Amino acid sequence: QVQLAESGGEKVQAGDSLTLSCVHSEHPYAMAWFRQAPGKGREFVATISGDGGVTEYSESVSGRFTISRDNAKNILHLEMNSLKLEDTAVYYCAARDGPTTSNEWQYSDWGQGTQVTVTS
Repeated sequence: QVQLAESGGEKVQAGDSLTLSCVHSEHPYAMAWFRQAPGKGREFVATISGDGGVTEYSESVSGRFTISRDNAKNILHLEMNSLKLEDTAVYYCAARDGPTTSNEWQYSDWGQGTQVTVTS
């Protein structure tokens, strides 16, 4: 089981940038970021393959967010630019022993989440 720990969440203003990090205990093949806004279900944000060569984004964040990983340091990042009020959520990183997917049920390991709050 991969241990995951997110960090970097904070309260920011609309239009600001923020980078989230997720330290993981070993090198899973695919990793992803999901988010859950108050009163809503968990939503796919972005995923990246083990070597970083394949990435996929949700339509709501494409062009604003960038997922990346540093396999030497076992860290996953999510760079978020032009933040909007609707980006407010708890952000989770997830890992799986398989290819990238946007399906949350395919991920076996999850972090505890980090809160991102975007204000006007």
